Parts: sequence; C-alpha cells; structure tokens
Amino acid sequence: MNKPTVLIVDDEKPTREGLRAALEDRFEVYVAEDAHAAMDLLEREPVDVLLTDFRLPLEDGMKLIRRAKSLSRPPVCILMTAYGSEELAVEAMKQGADDYIPKGRMQIEELEMRINRALRQRNLESENVALHQQLNQRYGLEHLVGESPAMREVFDIVRQVAPTRATVLLLGESGTGKEVLARAIHQLSPRARMPMVIVHCAALAPTLLESELFGHEKGAFTGAHERRIGRFEQAHGGTLFLDEIGEIDATLQIKLLRFLGERTFERVGSNKTLTADVRLIAATNKDLARMVREGKFREDLYFRLRVVEIRLPPLRERREDIPLLAHRFLREFAAENQKPVRDFTVDAMEALLKYSWPGNVRELRTAIEHAVVLCRGDRITLRDLPASVREAVVVPVPAPAPAALPTADLTLKDAERELILRALRETGGNRSLAARKIGISRRTLYRKLKQYQIEDSRKD
Repeated sequence: MNKPTVLIVDDEKPTREGLRAALEDRFEVYVAEDAHAAMDLLEREPVDVLLTDFRLPLEDGMKLIRRAKSLSRPPVCILMTAYGSEELAVEAMKQGADDYIPKGRMQIEELEMRINRALRQRNLESENVALHQQLNQRYGLEHLVGESPAMREVFDIVRQVAPTRATVLLLGESGTGKEVLARAIHQLSPRARMPMVIVHCAALAPTLLESELFGHEKGAFTGAHERRIGRFEQAHGGTLFLDEIGEIDATLQIKLLRFLGERTFERVGSNKTLTADVRLIAATNKDLARMVREGKFREDLYFRLRVVEIRLPPLRERREDIPLLAHRFLREFAAENQKPVRDFTVDAMEALLKYSWPGNVRELRTAIEHAVVLCRGDRITLRDLPASVREAVVVPVPAPAPAALPTADLTLKDAERELILRALRETGGNRSLAARKIGISRRTLYRKLKQYQIEDSRKD
C-alpha cells in the first residue's frame, strides 16, 4: 500500500528537515522553501497533504492554500504558524485550510494525528460523492428511458419541479415506473443528500399505516411496547414517497391534509404537536378524480396533492420507446448473467412491438430477462420470448372503409394516401411496422404523413 504524500513548505531549513525526518517513516515527504516551488511541485505531482508555514517569502501560506485548493485534485491543507491567534485560525479556515496548528505548541504525535484525521475526512467525502454519483446514475433521469413525445414532456416537467418544494402527484398504470420517477425527482432535488422514505400504503391495514406514517407513543395501543418514530420524522429534510395513495382511509386523509396545510402532526397516543420538513410525492394507479366524485377521496386533499401532476403513459401509448427499453434491459441482463447476447432478431422485435404490455415497463423488463436466460445464441429470437408475448396477436379495430373513389378520378397522390392509411390500420397505428409494410423508411413515412395531413391518424 502506497504511503500518503506530504509536502512541507517552510523557509527555514531546520524546520523543513526536522519535520521530514519526523514524518518520513509514515509518509512520502516532499519539501519546498517557498510558495512558488511548492506550486511547481503540486502541479507536477499528486500530493495528499500540504503542510505550510504562514510566513513565507513573496507569498504567504494562505495564498498558497487558495491556489492549492483550485487544483483538480486539491490536497488536504494544514496551516502552521508561530504567530497563532484565534482570528488567524478562523481566517485560515475561510481561505480553505482543513486544519490549523501553532508551531510553538506543535507535537509530532499530534501533527500525525491531525494529518491522519484530515485524510480520513477527505476519503469519507470522496466516498460520499462517489455514492451520490452512483445514486444519480441509478435513479436520475438517465435511468428513465424514452424518446416519445409523451416521455419527453414528462422529463421536462421533472426537470422543472425537482428543484422546488412542490408536492407532486404521479398518476399511471401499474408498472409504468412511478417509483423510479419519484426517486429521480428526489435525486435531482436539493434534498438529494437527505433520506428518501418510501411507504406502500396498500401493504398495511389503516390502523398500522397511521402508526407507520406518524409514529406512536409507548402504550398507545395493544402491542405498542415502546415509542416508535414514524416515517414523516424519518424523512425530515428529505422526501416521503406515498405509493398507492388512493388506498388510505378517511381518517388518514384528514391527518395527511393537516400535514400538507400546516406541516404538523401528532404521534398516535400523543397530544404533542410535531413538525417535519418533508417534501411529499404521492402516486396512484387509481382515478382519483372519479373517487372524489364518488365521495371516496377528499376533494381538498386531492387538490393539495396535485400541486404538480405528472401522468406516466402506459407502454402501449409509447411503442417507439419499446426498442430503447428492450435494448437497455438486454444489456443489463446479459451482463448480469454473463451471456454474449447483443441484439434481437426482426421477428422478436416485431413481437415486442405488437404486444399490448398490460404490465407496462415492469412486464417488458421481466420478459427480456426471461429471453436472455433462455437465449441460445447472441441474438434473442421469437422462441426465447415468453409465451404470452410470442403468441399474442394484436387485432386492431378496423376503421370504417372509406368510400370507394372512382378510378377515373383517382390520382397518384390519392392512391399513395390510401395505401398509407390502409397500412396504418392493418398495423394498429404502428408507424415502424406500417413503413416496413409499405417498403419505405420511417423518415419517409413521417414526411408523407405531414404532406397528406394525416398525422393525427396515429394510434399508439
């Protein structure tokens, strides 16, 4: 294991050499007599710790620290001086110093301890940054795949709402990615370094859910043997994601409404009012507007929840995203299972495009994992797909046949327009399949749709 590197900067040679002799058993030590020599070395060699005197010729130690901290890989900086004061220590920290030690009282053992402590702190911060980057990669917008107009609109809204404190309501069928989207909003927000707490409301009985959310005091009910901190308190400073919000009962709706209005709540069995700084994101696959009309969900809570409403489209409404998602999942599961699968056959991709995907992205992901596991070569074939996908036949509802045009009046443009309309009907509105059926490129089909003003005939 390489020793940490320390650069000692002092214009007095006995001090420089004395510190070098004391530290070189545990550190790789460099020395410099002034700030210019120190910067030359810092720009050439990666240094872990800069230990510099305050009083230096031409340029003082604080200026050296400022310059060192501007490097792409800045060292830990410790300022030492014989002219110590509390004011100088505070100023040193403002200038970027990680620590400060008076030379007159400096013990080598204490100096080593401070160097090691500063290095541990830097390593911890580096690990936190790396972890944060991993989380962003896993849960940021790059984890959400889609180039369809519907998904681009979702991404635009997420980028706008994430930096704010606004409550967000996510709507969409099961499997459309509501939890992934909630994580992306949290990771793109100023709260990203604070906790994101997730509660699946349908998984608990109403009495247990109240305790889960707000906590309870010892003896609040049978089995409450000790105080419990609820999810609102656990999420303080961060984000609370309530999935399946349409499942909560009337009592919880009132308590949730109070929190959204006043940011206050009480633990079960307590009269003490508590507060929590929590950003709330809720999600449901139910039609909350209809539940409001039917008297099953409070209208005032509904409006509090939908400060910003984001609807995630089902996969059948964004079929152009299926190849993107399928290839993303293929790469993931090929790597996970150490299989050399790299693509799909034409028949396999057509089956993926034709299937209606009632389970949405979640079902597609499972189907690709199934296919990768069973794949015998380097491309997924039709037989590798699940039977439900392989055997599904999408039968589009036939559109009323247009009135026949007299042959004498039929122009080339009329005939071409009718051919495009018929191909779209026969492929259920899928543009990629329609273009292939006609024998033209997808780009040419787009141009023809605009030319003949039949763009609105698309069915996803």
